[in-house]
Amino acid sequence: MYKCTDNTQSNFLKFNQPIGLHMNPENRWIKMKDAIPWEIFEKKYSRLFKGKNGRVAKPLRLAQGSLIIHTK
Repeated sequence: MYKCTDNTQSNFLKFNQPIGLHMNPENRWIKMKDAIPWEIFEKKYSRLFKGKNGRVAKPLRLAQGSLIIHTK
């Protein structure tokens, strides 16, 4: 079973950190996040979980993101 998640993520550059830290727009992880077509992958990923019973699968960004980090 899979439930599509809301892929609208806060813009890192406008995110208000309580201690005043700011994300660098040239950070390789931020650039990679913008380069991946998450919506297309999520549609294909959700088709793998046709059943209506059982535990809900992990969100695509969590699953794919962890694999990308592991590989890098």
